Amino acid sequence: MDNDLETRYFGVWDYVVFGVMLCVSASIGLYYACTGGRQRTQKEFLMADKSMSVVPVAMSLLASFISAITVLGTPAEIYSNGTMFWNYVVAYTITILLVARLFIPTFYRLGLTSTYEYLEIRFSKIVRLVCTVLFMANMLLYMGLVLYVPSLALNAVTGLTLWGAVVAVGVVCTFYTTLGGMKAVMWTDTFQVVVMVAGFLAVIIQGTMDVGGLARVWELNQQGQRLEFFNFDPDPRIRHSSWNVVVGGTFIWLAVYGVNQAQVQRYLSCPSVKKAQIAILWNIPGLSILVSFACVSGLVMYARYHDCDPKLMGYIDNSDQMMPYFVMDILGKFPGMPGLFTACVFSGALSTMSSGLNALAAVALEDFVKPCFPNLTDLKYTWISKGLAMLFGCSMIMMSYIASLMGPVVQASLSIFGMVGGPIFGIFTLGMFFPCANKWGGLVGLLTSLAMTLWVGMGGIVWPRARWMPPVSTEGCPSANVTANFTTAAMTTALYDVTSMAGPTDNGYPPEAVFYELSYTLLGAFATVVCIVVGLLVSLVTGPQKPEELDPKLTIPICEALFCFLPNSWLKCLRCGVRQQEKEEDTTVNMTVVENPSFLSEKEGTKNSEEPDLPDRQRDDKVNEIETATFL
Repeated sequence: MDNDLETRYFGVWDYVVFGVMLCVSASIGLYYACTGGRQRTQKEFLMADKSMSVVPVAMSLLASFISAITVLGTPAEIYSNGTMFWNYVVAYTITILLVARLFIPTFYRLGLTSTYEYLEIRFSKIVRLVCTVLFMANMLLYMGLVLYVPSLALNAVTGLTLWGAVVAVGVVCTFYTTLGGMKAVMWTDTFQVVVMVAGFLAVIIQGTMDVGGLARVWELNQQGQRLEFFNFDPDPRIRHSSWNVVVGGTFIWLAVYGVNQAQVQRYLSCPSVKKAQIAILWNIPGLSILVSFACVSGLVMYARYHDCDPKLMGYIDNSDQMMPYFVMDILGKFPGMPGLFTACVFSGALSTMSSGLNALAAVALEDFVKPCFPNLTDLKYTWISKGLAMLFGCSMIMMSYIASLMGPVVQASLSIFGMVGGPIFGIFTLGMFFPCANKWGGLVGLLTSLAMTLWVGMGGIVWPRARWMPPVSTEGCPSANVTANFTTAAMTTALYDVTSMAGPTDNGYPPEAVFYELSYTLLGAFATVVCIVVGLLVSLVTGPQKPEELDPKLTIPICEALFCFLPNSWLKCLRCGVRQQEKEEDTTVNMTVVENPSFLSEKEGTKNSEEPDLPDRQRDDKVNEIETATFL
């Protein structure tokens, strides 16, 4: 292994390949900025005119929340902690099946642009605004992390100034998003997935050949205690167990794929419910393949460095630089290959950030701008949307500094979704699955869940615990004066980890620190349970919502969706008093809010029943309703 720092810088062909990849991504944005409707309407800029086919939507869903984090963070996670992370494939599968069966038909019936409009109809305006603010904070922090990660990779392999890269990438992303709209975002995501697969295959094939074959990779990882696929210990303090990863991961990804605006906006860009469901179902094999590629890359990387850990030797400063260092080590001799990998990371981050900016612009427009300025023209709303995208892009750049302080990227990203996304998913679950919940229960449950989750999550960061980690070594390194035994190396790598270990409270820790030992994977589940329990208790005390008076479109018909084989008399009992949805009434979007006249006055296009596009919208909703009934 050549550890000369000169070998870790780009060559001419690397810059050429990297530049070509970026030009292709930018040209897609320019193409959609100059063709079609040229992003002059809200419907085209934010929803792609509801004309997207299955392929780009499926690819965009696949790329949105895993691209840069998966390419850099997952291999480093496998290298440092072993293969328990692979169990997230099971959580992804459960999540996607539930979203396709339950959440997508519900949002199509409602016909909303912002998912948080639902919370005002179901609970109150204050609940909607609280969740909107939480979503914005969540997405900005997450996008700051996604922006920081590829810039860190560029810094590691090219010597480019870290924060110069952050600013440059953020500016390019903001400019690109403002030009291209949702269509450009989705087709760029499609291109990016292809590049990501190519990058993983190059790393796996060359790395395996250098080590001596797959059998040798497996043998070395087994000797290094990296191979652990099942651990059914029910202790919630264990960082990764089968229960924690599958159960906790399902809640985390339900918050992402079920109710997150960036994902729901993609579903709604499809012309029908059936196509949206097909698009997300394709993510089951897609996610399984990509996550498996990332995990195998981590195994190959450990086989390469099993006796010479780059971090202990000082070749890298952070565990998240492992993957780019590994790429330059094994592929640096092939002109253009390091450039391909870096383009893969950068393009993936670009697609994630651009989709987030598009979603933030949509939410800010619907939840803040339109209520304050209800009489503007569609063209003005579109220009405001583009201005909001630019504003959030600048905010994202500033948030990347906070993201740089959050530790390993995989745990940091999932912790964000657990601490902030968990309470949001909890309030949607309370409203959709529990018809007796009222507005006071929703508000108190949401705030209590947020406070409790932030307390536990931030407590684990402020009061970190040492924990056992698989060993690493420097015994095979070329430097004769640097050696480390397995025990010392394991303790050294544990110092930067902020997760807890199962065990008694150490001296010097406050008594409540026992709660901070909860695995980060369970933060989303913890938040959801707290929101539901507190929300139901407060609703019972203040007078529960009468289910028979609730618009059935605001609830998820879980009985019909999951237990359609039961007799009608049983299904009627399981509805808990909620009226059965009548398909002949589900022909227009406006029926969803007929019981909320004040809300109707704020929705664009509902003031004038003679607007030109209403017949088309009615016809589209009728098609959606028929396909929903067929799927269910």
